[in-house]
Amino acid sequence: MKILFYRYGSICEPDIIEAMKHLGHEVFCINLEITDKNIPTQTVIKHVSDTLLSSSFDCIFSINFYPVLSEICNIMKLPYICWTVDSPVMELYSDSYSNEWNRIFLFDSMQYQDFAPYNPAHTFFLPLATNVKRWDSVLADSNPDSYKSDISFVGSLYTEKCPYDAIKNPSPYLEGYLNGIMDAQEQIYGAFLLNELLPDSIVKEFIDCMPDYYIPPEKARRVDRDIIAQQYLGMKVTANERKHLLSLLGSHFSVDLYTGSDADALPVHNRGRVMTLTEMPQVFAHSKINLNMTCKSIRNGIPLRVFDVLGCGGFLLTNYQNDLSECFTIGEDLDIYTSPDDLLSKCEYYLSHEKERIEIAENGYQKVLNHYTYEKQLQKMLSSARSL
Repeated sequence: MKILFYRYGSICEPDIIEAMKHLGHEVFCINLEITDKNIPTQTVIKHVSDTLLSSSFDCIFSINFYPVLSEICNIMKLPYICWTVDSPVMELYSDSYSNEWNRIFLFDSMQYQDFAPYNPAHTFFLPLATNVKRWDSVLADSNPDSYKSDISFVGSLYTEKCPYDAIKNPSPYLEGYLNGIMDAQEQIYGAFLLNELLPDSIVKEFIDCMPDYYIPPEKARRVDRDIIAQQYLGMKVTANERKHLLSLLGSHFSVDLYTGSDADALPVHNRGRVMTLTEMPQVFAHSKINLNMTCKSIRNGIPLRVFDVLGCGGFLLTNYQNDLSECFTIGEDLDIYTSPDDLLSKCEYYLSHEKERIEIAENGYQKVLNHYTYEKQLQKMLSSARSL
């Protein structure tokens, strides 16, 4: 196939391009959005259309969903293939979602349940993947002593980029109600309840208190309850959870945090940011326990971080997500925690059971190597896309 790849700079794009080429496909990239996130729609339309008219392509591909690409493909009767890696993806609410030339692959089973009814024949559930070959190459020349940790976490605390924090002058009732349901959600694993806990009166008052509240484009469904639950409250719950759990762990164990967020108040060793492609895999490979705390707006899905840790041969302890059992054997390929107390107990156990920890890490590595590389997931994707 000859694939036109529309890029915006997602961390997984280079690996997907490499995998496509390895599978024998020809890939041509449009890189406009990598350097400019505010490109006018008309510029995108002209550039993509001119590219399609200048040569023959079998499909357009992108990470996440672009309504403008869907519309172009619908006009030209060309398959538009996309794969989500984030949640929420607000563009999925677009009326363009129902276009017949879409082939939409969603990484989160709850995301799939929400959107498949709007284009059932052209929507697919497909978990993410990793590039084991890349990590093997990096780790062949790694320096274990520089990245040894008992427990490590790589990622943002969300404290610097949480849209909820822009709220202005909420009433005591609104503030108390939202704090109450967010505190409850933080304690619940395996179920996302915020949508169901937002009555119309709370939704209206929240919108009134939120400057620059997200308003969908004209040709899109407006689902304020979902937007508030996932885009605003879910992010805030994530920020709260990460601070609380890291504070708890840091009070009992040696914890290394790799982040650009302000962590001065936490009892951890803040090592700052790490380079994603060169330093991050060394952290994963040489930490005794790699911690994953999934963003709450990813309601069922497995984030990319899980696949990357396992692909680097690291031992992973992650919060419970419903989709985990679809891909992995819990307790054999990785392990989970279902409460703060469970997290403390599991960390204490695995720090003192090295043989078991190493065996689980090896099982996880073999699982992604055999089943969840980009080549294997792209083969499934392109096979499903061609069948329509």
